[in-house]
Amino acid sequence: METLFFEYPATKTLCHRAHVGIVGSGDLEILMIPSDEAYTKVTVRTSVKGFGKTWAKVLERFFVVHDIAATVKINDFGATPGVVTMRLAQALEVGQGNDALKG
Repeated sequence: METLFFEYPATKTLCHRAHVGIVGSGDLEILMIPSDEAYTKVTVRTSVKGFGKTWAKVLERFFVVHDIAATVKINDFGATPGVVTMRLAQALEVGQGNDALKG
């Protein structure tokens, strides 16, 4: 198990808490919690060691475009970068109030 920490500047507010995905083979769970800080703090707990640079690139790409202020917790069980991006987008939609994408 490896734990990674990242921070990104933020200017927009997340409206609601979000919880999407499940930790299982090839997938991950994301929790987004609104924050009053001017940055997003991301904690990644992953079962796959040695992919810190990949995580950094995927998360930076997402949070440069979506600069929301939140505490983000990601529990990973081997998800691909595409799945990570999809789940982040899904969590953001739920956090903005679109519960239809929860699950």
